[in-house]
Amino acid sequence: MKILVVGGAGTVGRAIVENLSAAGHTVLSVGRSSGEHRVDITSDASVRALFEQVGRVDAIVSATGHLFFGPLSQMSAEQFDIGLQDKLLGQVRLALIGQHYLNEGGSITLTSGIVGEEPIAQGVNATTVNAALEGFVRAAATELPGRRINVVSPTVLTESWDVFASYFPGFESVPAARVALAYRRSVEGVQTGRVYRVG
Repeated sequence: MKILVVGGAGTVGRAIVENLSAAGHTVLSVGRSSGEHRVDITSDASVRALFEQVGRVDAIVSATGHLFFGPLSQMSAEQFDIGLQDKLLGQVRLALIGQHYLNEGGSITLTSGIVGEEPIAQGVNATTVNAALEGFVRAAATELPGRRINVVSPTVLTESWDVFASYFPGFESVPAARVALAYRRSVEGVQTGRVYRVG
């Protein structure tokens, strides 16, 4: 398969690229400032240009997106909009434009996160965005005949635990290599409209 991995230079993205490449797929790594191709997922023009460059693909995987973390009592609409424009609309944009470059039988896999169902302190933006992404995937699956769409929802990564442990008291971390397995299941499997929870 020819697979596009957006966010391929990130911790999860690198694990996905490694896993899918080892399985014999042709993997194109894409990033905002690194990778074989560049894209700004907040821009329609940039996403269209990416797909014009790479052409048709068998799978689109998104492991990218920025969020805003901070206390609700001090949060502005502008700060809240960070997650809406980047991780939410950015990934939705990849799906909306990417569907037209997806081969028959192909798949789209997006990324949400555990806080979509397990809110944490200062994570209102993250919970909102992740829950919305999961809703988008469940609904979009009903309107993609001959193609599939799923979302992977990982818990906090072991590789990032030192940075984020204080946000996730009592949570268990998971290594990126194990998270990557869920993306492979989405790409190579038959399910659609699924939320693959890893944690």
